[in-house]
Amino acid sequence: MAEAPPHEPDPDAPHEAEALREKALWTLRRLTERYGQRELAPRREPMHELVSTILSQRTTWQNEERAYRRMWERFGSWVGVRDAPVAELAEAIAPSNYPEVKAPNIQKTVARVLERSPEADLSFLRDLPLDEALAWLTSLPGVGLKTASLVLLFCFARPVLPVDTHVYRVSQRVGLLSARVKTPTAAHAPLLALLPPEPAVLYNFHMALLVHGQRLCVWRAPRCSRCPLTARCRWFRAQVG
Repeated sequence: MAEAPPHEPDPDAPHEAEALREKALWTLRRLTERYGQRELAPRREPMHELVSTILSQRTTWQNEERAYRRMWERFGSWVGVRDAPVAELAEAIAPSNYPEVKAPNIQKTVARVLERSPEADLSFLRDLPLDEALAWLTSLPGVGLKTASLVLLFCFARPVLPVDTHVYRVSQRVGLLSARVKTPTAAHAPLLALLPPEPAVLYNFHMALLVHGQRLCVWRAPRCSRCPLTARCRWFRAQVG
């Protein structure tokens, strides 16, 4: 006898929380089987991560890297970045989209960091209460909840979940989020509530959904024929009837 399909929870029903948590972990397992397990380890210094993540907004990874490298080659220190003519900084980070917006935000953010630590040392974020760390980061110009969460998780293994457009899109389509959750920012709390508060799990969930959203679950014409989630994907079932 064929195995009965699992119950598919309704994200709009409060009593379905446990079923949604099971589905979130199933999603992570399936994507980990496809893309592999990743080790949570700092990839960059925290200040590098912070500014690079500002540069990455609406920008490809390759252009983010180019923009950061050009900025550092041009100015050579955080004091140099802070004190540069804003037009020169915007020109240096031009590979990143919207440099005219990001340049003044980066300068104001760098200035705030240097006021707190002349060495631009963000290690104090490791020991601050989590709510305070998030509040301090999101008070910086150009730093939203995704950027703040990414710095805290990637650099300090704090139990937060960065939600970008890819993580949001995959989560919505597979059925982990209510249709009332309209933005990636609004998705942070409900997705975090579905997962164990373990940094390694949160990191792998973020990375797995990010990669899946880039490779298969793309915005237009998702490649459902190659997707390991179709058996339980709300969006796929709606398309095929």
